[in-house]
This record gives sequence, structure tokens and C-alpha cells, in this order.
Amino acid sequence: MKRVVVTDATFPSVTKEELAARAAGAVLERHACKTADEVATAIKGADVAVVQFAPLTRAAIAGMAPGGTAIRYGVGYNNFDVAALNDHGIKAAYVPDYCTAEVADHTAASILALLRKLPALDASVRKGDWAAVGVSRPLKSFAETTVGFLGFGRIAQEVASRLSPFGFQFLAHDPYFTGSFPRLTLTDLPTLLTQADALTLHAPATPETTGIINAVTLRQMKPSAVLVNTARGDLVDEAALANALTQGVIGGAALDVFQTEPLHANNPLRAAPNLLLGPHAAWYSDVAVERLQSLVADEITRALTGQGVRKAVPGSTA
Repeated sequence: MKRVVVTDATFPSVTKEELAARAAGAVLERHACKTADEVATAIKGADVAVVQFAPLTRAAIAGMAPGGTAIRYGVGYNNFDVAALNDHGIKAAYVPDYCTAEVADHTAASILALLRKLPALDASVRKGDWAAVGVSRPLKSFAETTVGFLGFGRIAQEVASRLSPFGFQFLAHDPYFTGSFPRLTLTDLPTLLTQADALTLHAPATPETTGIINAVTLRQMKPSAVLVNTARGDLVDEAALANALTQGVIGGAALDVFQTEPLHANNPLRAAPNLLLGPHAAWYSDVAVERLQSLVADEITRALTGQGVRKAVPGSTA
């Protein structure tokens, strides 16, 4: 009998996935893997591996059944060894379209909260102050404010659509975007860094983009500028950002993704001022979870019935 193995999942149940497996004559096993060795043991001989956050390494992939399929619960696939999947003929699927609206909502909300200095205002009242101007200054009107996008793909465009009614001007650096958007100017990275009042990150984590926000690039930003990252934790040098916030190099930041998750107790970001932290929650809504698990269940059905994947991981060739 064919085996579907869920290596790890934060959902209360995997009923949809189990029903899909049963309908195709397979059995589903659910694990709570955290390490590469645990994953390798769990998916040995599996026809389908469904992975959320656990690492899917070359050693684990080598143990899967020939012609198998690996499915990622989510938009990213940094925990997949794509080269190994290709080498072993394992198909790779992911779900890049289940939470576009949620991430765009979360990003836009973070930008608005930081630009209006809501965290600082809240903190000032809680400690007994009542100084609207003193805490808020400097504070541009939104019509005078430029929101910059590092990457202008699907989610970034949804963020810009949500922000457009506020009257912002937009800058974007994205060598792959060739379209147009109202009040958007495409520019180079140095101009984006120096001109943006709010910089929001929407790039994949690649060798070129890893650590692109670092001590050097942070000092190119305006002292009043704010940074938002709901994309990939590897885009930001966390120690450099913590230092920049402590020294007032930039005005504030909001992060929902990190280099290592959960965030370590001794990570310097925990003590940094003017920083909003989230537990990788931008993707979440009740509807998004339902959508994600339904789409993964559909991928399980496709894998077990010999169909091609709905959304192949970029770079996968099996």
C-alpha cells in the first residue's frame, strides 16, 4: 500500500489530507519531525512526503520511493533540497497562492502602524506620557510619503493596491517586473534605499538577496525610514538591524519572518526598540488554513493518481 507521510504540521488535524490519501488507496501517517534525521526516518519508503517547516535533505529524499512527490505546506521552499529532489527524480510541489491576501493585509497594516507611529504612541501613554507631537515628530502626511518595494511580484502588488487610496507614492526595485502600476516608479537599489520612507521586502531568498539588508544598506536609508519584512528572514542581517534600531539609524521596523524560527531567546532583536515582532503569522486566517490544506489534499490526490503537480517548486525538474 502506498504511504503518504506528513512530517510536521501546525494544524489541529490533517483530515482533508487523510481523506485524499484514503480515496486513492493509500495510508497517511502524521509525525512531528523537527530534525533532518527524524524526517529521513519518517519518510523512508514514502510515496508522498508532506512537509511544513522540517528540513527535507538529500539523505531523506534518497530514502523515498522512486517517482515520489514532496509537497510543501506553504509559499516558500527553502527547507527543500531542490537539487537532490531533481537528482532522485522526486517531484516537488508547493502552494504559493493560498495566502496572498493575508500577507498583503498584514504587510499593509504593519506599514501603516509604523508610519503613524502607533507602537511608540501606545508605549508613551502606557508609561504615563501625553505628548502626541513629541512622540510623533517627524511625521509626514501620507501624500508626501514614499513606500518602497524590494521586489514587486504578486504580493507586493496587492500591498500597493491596499495602500493606494492613502495617496502614497511608490518606488520599486525589481529587475523582473516589466509592467506598470499607478504612481509607481521603477528604480535601482541605491535610489530605493535612500528615497523610501517605508521599505517593504518582497524578494525570494537567493544568494544575491540573502543579507541584502545589512549594516551598509541600513545606513543608506533615511533616519526616519521604517522597514517591513513579511517575505524571508534571510533577507535581513538581524544583528545589524538590532544595532541600527538601537542607534537610531532607522526609525523602526516590523518583522514577521526570521533567519531561525522560533526566534531564539538571546536574539538581539528581542531587545531592540521601535520594533514590531510577529511569530510568522502574516499568512494566517481561518480561510487561508482551509485553503492551504485543501490545495495540499489536491496535490496528494494528483501525486497518487499519476497526475502532474498543480504548482511545481521553481527549479524542480522531475
